[in-house]
Amino acid sequence: MKILVFAPHPDDEILGVGGTMAKLADAGHEVTVCIVTRGYEPIYNEELVKRGRKEAREASKLLGCQEPVFLDIPTLSMNTMTTYEINRPVQRLVDALEPNVVYIPHHGDIHIEHKLVNNAALVACRPKQGSTVKAVYEYEVMSETGWDVLSNTFMPNLYEALSDYWLGIKKKALECYQSQLQQYPNARSVKAIESLAMFRGCTIGVCAAEAFSVVREVC
Repeated sequence: MKILVFAPHPDDEILGVGGTMAKLADAGHEVTVCIVTRGYEPIYNEELVKRGRKEAREASKLLGCQEPVFLDIPTLSMNTMTTYEINRPVQRLVDALEPNVVYIPHHGDIHIEHKLVNNAALVACRPKQGSTVKAVYEYEVMSETGWDVLSNTFMPNLYEALSDYWLGIKKKALECYQSQLQQYPNARSVKAIESLAMFRGCTIGVCAAEAFSVVREVC
């Protein structure tokens, strides 16, 4: 089975799907992460961008995933681009990889680029005749998914149980992103991610879990 995870920015994939990706890869599935955006000067230092890409590769390798794909859509300016300019590279990637399962950021994330990636992925994965995509799941990202709760609450209806081993791998993968990692109680910290995993686990009677919202499943 081929799995594709769309991450608007480097580390989103680990925050939302890190443990699940490790389990799937270990089970023999082909897991690929797509980092959609890229920072450009003068707003982003080129060395920092290169460091982030190196970290993304290290994290994917640690999880047992394929080499990550970088679409290089300029971050902080996606909302000024046409829908076609965003959708085209996303569609091309889906057509090329022919994934069976796709993970995308939650449509209610407060970051506009998360919303745009969600929309582009849904367009690329629409249930056309002959499509290889049989399941689409939305994942949550600390500091994005939980900050717009009035009308866009994340309501999970699918859970992936994580043992101490898989949660440990997720934490190690997150630690690859030293350029992004922050200290607790910041949401993007190892302790915060561990706390969320334990909370999601408690809701289904296990020690830890990752939670998802089912967009579509074809059995």
